[in-house]
Amino acid sequence: MTIDHMTPAPTSINAYLQALRIALRGADPALIQDALYDAEQHLRAEVAAKPALPESEVLAEIVKSYGAPDEVAAAYLETESRVQAAMATSASSRRFADVEVSGAAEPGIGRRFFGVYADVRTYTMLFYCLLALFTGVFYFSFVTIGLSLSIGLAILVVGVPFFLGFVGAARLLALVEGRLVEAMTGERMPRRPSARPRDLSLLQRIGAMLKEIRTWTTLAYQLLMLPIGIIYFIIAVVGLSVGCGLILAAILESLVALGFVLPSDLGIHLADDSAWLQTWVRHPLGLMLLTVGGVVATTLTLHLVRALGRLHGAFAKRMLVAL
Repeated sequence: MTIDHMTPAPTSINAYLQALRIALRGADPALIQDALYDAEQHLRAEVAAKPALPESEVLAEIVKSYGAPDEVAAAYLETESRVQAAMATSASSRRFADVEVSGAAEPGIGRRFFGVYADVRTYTMLFYCLLALFTGVFYFSFVTIGLSLSIGLAILVVGVPFFLGFVGAARLLALVEGRLVEAMTGERMPRRPSARPRDLSLLQRIGAMLKEIRTWTTLAYQLLMLPIGIIYFIIAVVGLSVGCGLILAAILESLVALGFVLPSDLGIHLADDSAWLQTWVRHPLGLMLLTVGGVVATTLTLHLVRALGRLHGAFAKRMLVAL
C-alpha cells in the first residue's frame, strides 16, 4: 500500500481526520480506527488548551510537532508492520526460515502435522473455545435483556436514555471482546473506540448511532456467540476427550496386560465385554491402534481448533470493526 502525496495543511480537526483517513486508505480497518481516535484526542486536547487562538492556527502548530496526516499515517503503518511481523514470527517459523535459507528440504508432512503442538496459537484458541461458551451465555443474556427492557421502557421518559446506555455498553463489550479475540487468535482488532463527530447535536448523534451498521452487527455478534460458543466448546471437549481417552485406554490396558490390577472405578472397560474383545484390545497391535487413534484424534482436534481461530478472527473483525 502506498501513501498519498503531501496534501495542504488542514484548517479544522474534521479536515485533518478526513485527510488521515484518506492517507490510511487500504490499511487494516482496526488500525484506521485506532489512528483516528488517537489523532482526534490529541488534536482536541491541543485546541482546548489554546482557546484564544483560532483552530486553523492551532492546527498549523500541531502539524509541525504531531505531523501532517500523511506523516502520521506513514508512522502508524511502519509501526504496525513491525509489530505484526514480530507477532507472526514464532520459534517454529524461524526454524522453517532457517531451513529455507540453508537450502535444506522443506519440513515433511509429519512435521507439519505434529507442528501444531509447537504453535502457541493452538493453545490460546483452545482456551478461547472453552471460554466462548461462558462469554456467549453472558453476551446473549446481556443483549436479550437489554433489548427487552429497551422495548418495554420505550413509552417512558427513561426509555431512550436506557437504550442509549445499553448500546454504549454493548459497544464497550465489543471492544473488550476484540482485545480478547486479538490475544487468542492473533487477528488485529481495534484497541481504541471508534471516533464520533463532536459537532453534532444529541439527536444527530443518536441518529448516526442508529444508522451505523456496526451498532447492529455488534448486537448480532453478541447474540450469535451463544450458538458459536456451544459449537466451539463441543468440538474442543469431545475431540480432546476422544483422543486423550483412547491414549489413556491404551496405557491402562497395557498395564492390565502386564499383570497390574487396576481399580474398578476407573470407568474404562474396553476389554470386559467379551473374550475376543479382551484378547484383541490387549494384543500389541490393538494397543498400538488405540494409541495411534488417540494421537491422530487429538492432533486433528488441535488443527481444527487452530483453523477455527483463523475463521473466528476474520468473523469478529467483519462484525465488530467499521469496515
